[in-house]
Amino acid sequence: MKGYHDIVGDGGSRILEQVAEKQNRIADGLAAVRHLVAVGSGKGGVGKSTLTLHLAGALRERGLRIAILDADFNGPSQARMAGVQDAVFVPGQHRMALPRTVNGIAVFSMGSLVPESKALDFDSAAHGDSHTWRATKEFALLGEILASSEWGELDLLMFDLPPGADRTVQYADFLGPRTSFVLVTIPSEVSRGVVARSAAALLARRSPGDGGAKGPNRILGYVENMSGYFCRDCNAVKPLFPPSRNRFNEADSQPTLEIPCLGTVPFDPELARHCDRGMPFAALPDTPVRRALDHVTQNLLDSLS
Repeated sequence: MKGYHDIVGDGGSRILEQVAEKQNRIADGLAAVRHLVAVGSGKGGVGKSTLTLHLAGALRERGLRIAILDADFNGPSQARMAGVQDAVFVPGQHRMALPRTVNGIAVFSMGSLVPESKALDFDSAAHGDSHTWRATKEFALLGEILASSEWGELDLLMFDLPPGADRTVQYADFLGPRTSFVLVTIPSEVSRGVVARSAAALLARRSPGDGGAKGPNRILGYVENMSGYFCRDCNAVKPLFPPSRNRFNEADSQPTLEIPCLGTVPFDPELARHCDRGMPFAALPDTPVRRALDHVTQNLLDSLS
């Protein structure tokens, strides 16, 4: 029986050739995509998916060509929110064509393929130790989706990432330095602490090919979601969380985080209802919430340019 140190190269498995071949297919499929933007947090429950979808909608209203890849395979929500839950995947011109929302946003989500009553499962060669395979299987699946889907000419491909500060860095490694990041938090000290760890982990990454330079992935900034709630009865934004002295750009008990704030977005129950029903961004009325989303969208475009 051989140990790992006895294996020379790929041990005759051709695994390196297979990886290179898939990387070439991914690069070829994304060649006509201008910007890759990953929306992450590290913290669950901060409204990442909602924000991703509505920023995509606001970008689409500006005439941009947009697609979303729901990378949270185990808890996909983009399919329902985008109204493509029952979409049928069909062959495209060269690769797999993607379902589109009523306003023309291409969306890939496991929620279109796996019913909400079912969990996504991965076969494991090591019974009882499937956790050792799961991340590998997930990234292999993500690579296959990127390589096999017909993305076409896009201005932005947005990735809706799963929660977890370590997961954010894993996706940064996998997606490569072309991908920029937007981090999402809420006005909670617990959330800010977790998001600060995600930002620190991204900024601390080192690329072995450039002499150890820090941060090959650009962080465009952060969005503070649920920064109050919009009261329709009084037409005003009211506090949702208790006041806090902790801010990302202040010296306090939280780690200092020198990244731009792209904007703050209040919570709106009507927005949640729209998401449940798969209604497009254009259906949102002119409220402080919609104006806040427009403001974040413009700052996102400015930071990309």
